[in-house]
Amino acid sequence: MERYKLFVKRIGLLGVTNFLVALNTIILIPILTKNLVASDFGIWIQVNTTFFLITSIANLGFPYTMLRFLSAENNREKIQEGFYSMAALILLVSFIISIILIIFSKEIAGILFDGNVTVVIITAIAVFFGSLNSLFIDFFITFRQMKKYALLLLFQTYLSLLLISYFAISGRGIIMIILGFLITQIIIFFVMILTVFSEIGFKIPKFNNIKEYLNFSVPTIPSNLSNWIVESSDRYVIVIMLGTTFVAYYSPGYTIGMAILLFSTPLAVILPSILPKYYENGQIEELKYFINYSLKYFLLVSIPTVFVISLLSKPILMILTTQEIALNGYLVTPFIALSALLFGIYGIIMNLIILEKKTKAIGSIWTIAAIISLLNIILVPYFGIIAAAAVTLLSYSVSFIITLQYSRKFFEFNFDYSFIPKSILASIIMSIMIILVYPKGFLSLIIISGVSILTYILLILIMNVVNKKELEFFKELIITYRDEIKY
Repeated sequence: MERYKLFVKRIGLLGVTNFLVALNTIILIPILTKNLVASDFGIWIQVNTTFFLITSIANLGFPYTMLRFLSAENNREKIQEGFYSMAALILLVSFIISIILIIFSKEIAGILFDGNVTVVIITAIAVFFGSLNSLFIDFFITFRQMKKYALLLLFQTYLSLLLISYFAISGRGIIMIILGFLITQIIIFFVMILTVFSEIGFKIPKFNNIKEYLNFSVPTIPSNLSNWIVESSDRYVIVIMLGTTFVAYYSPGYTIGMAILLFSTPLAVILPSILPKYYENGQIEELKYFINYSLKYFLLVSIPTVFVISLLSKPILMILTTQEIALNGYLVTPFIALSALLFGIYGIIMNLIILEKKTKAIGSIWTIAAIISLLNIILVPYFGIIAAAAVTLLSYSVSFIITLQYSRKFFEFNFDYSFIPKSILASIIMSIMIILVYPKGFLSLIIISGVSILTYILLILIMNVVNKKELEFFKELIITYRDEIKY
């Protein structure tokens, strides 16, 4: 039982951490939309989209590789060799990519950034540091140092928020805002590398196991790229076909919909670091327990959230952004919210495929989803940003279905689906209440959201969706997280 308490404690810590990280994204929306013209806000979205695309390629899939191969390792020299081998290759690849971006900055700027070459150059430098930062931050996940992970992630998030907010509110413009993002990447790079040095010291790698690492990680690169195409390429299509202003309309509604992943992120961080031990030790029943519990936890909170944020998308956007953005973008949210729910389930089930080292299968799944996403090229010019949202939902639906079926080849786990209709029924009842008392301002939005949550909780308790053992588990979550805060 002690291992489950530790699992719950980590969920609590990372849950609050990721809530605060997500809150940063929400805070930035009104700061940027109210201090930038829509086209400049669209450029900011493009910078973030490009940054995450390139870093997901430049890190060579090594963050996952480190979790799979080093999380159960106790030998200091082997940890040094593995970590620094991966870091050295990422350093080389990210440097080459950054140079290429700078060389072709004029052409890239003309296509994606309204001709702003300076934006491309700053983004290229940020990519160099960001690619390494993704490996450093996963170092702490790999060795289950969740407090350090949480502190470093929050430091990075709110330093960026502070700098970007200052430059935006003081009217410094889009260049200085992006420069603030770069400064954050540089500072967190040096903080994390010093922290890692203090943990394991430094060693020049001999690349002893690099072939094995690459055999595992390289197949994940097409997966990462395809995942990006599904998740973010719609911004590129929108900006090329419709312009940066329409990206500004699309992105806030998309962000609100994807907020559902807040509930799955703690699990996505914890599960890859703890499941390999159970798998290697043949403790399959324990492994199934964690998967089943994680799925139920995620669905219980994400199903009602899909209903709530879909119904309240317009008033939320009216508060967070401008009337122009809200009226043009609120219909995006329902499509993206349902997409996020499916992606959250996928993120849990995917661990089963990773344990079997079937990373090529993951690449194939996302390649199929990415091909579906190419429908944006055909549909967006005719149907606008709603088409992009609908294609996103279709892509995530296909990847979810294939992953679910494929994972059953390796693991048969008895998941209790009976609570899902009850959760949906409770969500529908809650939604009727929201429709009858539709909020128009900030205070009424807060009140109806709170009442909706309480109504849903009451309904699932009445319908016995959560049994006594699970109630004790949730109680443990609250108690252990409270203790975590104290200490």
